[in-house]
This record gives sequence, structure tokens and C-alpha cells, in this order.
Amino acid sequence: MHPPLTLHKLPMCAEIIEEFQKCHIDHPIGKFFGECTDLKIKLDRCFREEKALKRKANFEQSKKLKERLQAFRKETAEENNLVQS
Repeated sequence: MHPPLTLHKLPMCAEIIEEFQKCHIDHPIGKFFGECTDLKIKLDRCFREEKALKRKANFEQSKKLKERLQAFRKETAEENNLVQS
């Protein structure tokens, strides 16, 4: 099973998606008997690669946000200590 094949959401795999969809149109019966299996395997690999890149980017963004949050908390704690003194 694969996600919906929308080109704007999966730009890295757009070429393979188009080939896969064309294969399904060209082989309406053959698609059930493995005619498009090679393209499906390529598509699955592409999805995995794209997901790994997105996961890495999200992790980096998360680390930056966490660092900003810790810096903000530290500043807030220091300000509270100065006000209380």
C-alpha cells in the first residue's frame, strides 16, 4: 500500500509516480499480474528515501526549537532571580 499519489506532496518521486500511473493506464489487466511491479518497487524505495529526508529535517528543526526553548527558560529563570533579589 502506498500514500495517495499526489505530485505536489511527493516532489522527489514525481517522475516515478507518472510512470507508475501510465503503466496502470496502459495495462489495465496486466497491473494485476505484475506488469507494473518493477515501478512499484522503485516507487516504494523513493517513498522511503523521501521519508528519511523529511524525518531528518524534522529532527533538526526539533533540535533547534528545543535549544531555543531551553535558552528562553534559562533567561526567564535568570530574570526571575534578579527580580527576587
